[in-house]
Amino acid sequence: MRFISGGVRLNTIINLSCYKFAPLDQLESRKEELLALCKAQGVKGTILLAPEGINFFIAGTKVQLDVIVGVLRSIPGLQDIKPKESPSSEQPFKRMLVKVKKEIIAFGVNGVNPALKPSPKISAHQLKQWLDEGRPLTLLDTRNDYEIRMGTFKGAVPIGVMNFRQFPGAVRQLPEDLKDQPVVMFCTGGIRCEKAGPFMEMEGFTNILQLDGGILKYFEEVGGAHYDGECFVFDERVGVGADLKETHSVLCFNCQMPLSLADQKHPAYVLEKSCPYCINGKVNGKGSAKQAGC
Repeated sequence: MRFISGGVRLNTIINLSCYKFAPLDQLESRKEELLALCKAQGVKGTILLAPEGINFFIAGTKVQLDVIVGVLRSIPGLQDIKPKESPSSEQPFKRMLVKVKKEIIAFGVNGVNPALKPSPKISAHQLKQWLDEGRPLTLLDTRNDYEIRMGTFKGAVPIGVMNFRQFPGAVRQLPEDLKDQPVVMFCTGGIRCEKAGPFMEMEGFTNILQLDGGILKYFEEVGGAHYDGECFVFDERVGVGADLKETHSVLCFNCQMPLSLADQKHPAYVLEKSCPYCINGKVNGKGSAKQAGC
């Protein structure tokens, strides 16, 4: 087995996730170039390009990924991207896709521009310190309900949506007194909060912070302190623990609901047929959110 500096095996599969809000042009030509490059390198996953920026989830060996990241950093506006890494026991993606979209994260609200007017961020270390101290704040989970049921921060308030396009309506249902209180919002990797934060400020919330890098960055920097369960991810791994390693969770074949080990032991769970959440009719699981989530 060959190694490179730092003891990383050349054939170890690494997952990279990253987003960057920055004005991008030449989207169609960049799409073709990136797709050809990724296929030539044997990298798989999804890259989303939009006038507002880039969002990608790709996997391969370090050598393969270094080539892709190097090319991405050569694109004006993307020179400082810092992808998050997590290990994988095998290639979690079946193919390579590069898509041009209107938005890198579907939201549909005019006037929200994270590249020009982002919300202030709080680091993982700072949030842990505040939670250690018991500082009064509201932790707002901006993710979809089926993600939240796999794990979240202790005491967090779920926004209550099945997809991110429902977020604006859900915000308008939050208690009025939250508008003047400290609110720390979080999601998987931070991208949804990039749009959620400015929108909440537009709605009159005056003390909004977003967890920089989301749950995955929090796991990477401080582990699982103040967090219960695992974190749902939008790839074949389904879930990762606080150590960023793949868990034993799976998706229901019928309704695409993520299922923990406990769910898989339920009598209603039948492989490739049903689970406790669709035994009495199909429910909305992961299959209802047709976007790359982070």
